Amino acid sequence: MAERDNRRGGREEAAPEFADRLVAINRVSKTVKGGKRFGFAALVVVGDQKGRVGYGKGKAKEVPEAIRKATEQAKRQMIRVQLREGRTLHHDMEGRHGAGRVVMRAAVEGTGIIAGGPMRAVFEMLGIKDVVSKSLGSTNPYNMIRATIDGLKKESSPRSVAQRRGKKVADILPQRADAPTEAAEAAEA
Repeated sequence: MAERDNRRGGREEAAPEFADRLVAINRVSKTVKGGKRFGFAALVVVGDQKGRVGYGKGKAKEVPEAIRKATEQAKRQMIRVQLREGRTLHHDMEGRHGAGRVVMRAAVEGTGIIAGGPMRAVFEMLGIKDVVSKSLGSTNPYNMIRATIDGLKKESSPRSVAQRRGKKVADILPQRADAPTEAAEAAEA
């Protein structure tokens, strides 16, 4: 049986490239002459959990079809975000969309994802493990996700900042307090 599938061009099931998360589903109605026609609107966040994330919305008469449309749209409009150590943000940032405003802060290892609802879905699909965030203003999931994506687009890694300024990464990063300095090493010797 397996040989027959391979000859017909069937593929073996591989691990999915993207993970997706259904954030919101909404029943919408249209009033027509004969009564009401119901449809469904779905909001989905898709990511590879390695720094790429996107969101999409889809509408259809049935829930699975709305989710499928939203997932396809999310895959088409993905963004890449540089992560520090593959687990958190490089710096604090704020994102806005309409009345929605979100604040995102980098966190130390072990903090976890401290975020509510739609923002949590974005961070999980992005692959962030430690972040502290707060949603201010709108609680509409569409606006919260758009504001989160807006903030993530503003993030810049030390490497990109150094390249833009024509400097080395070590020149723009602050010196750590626990790192021994040359003067301290000379005094000890």
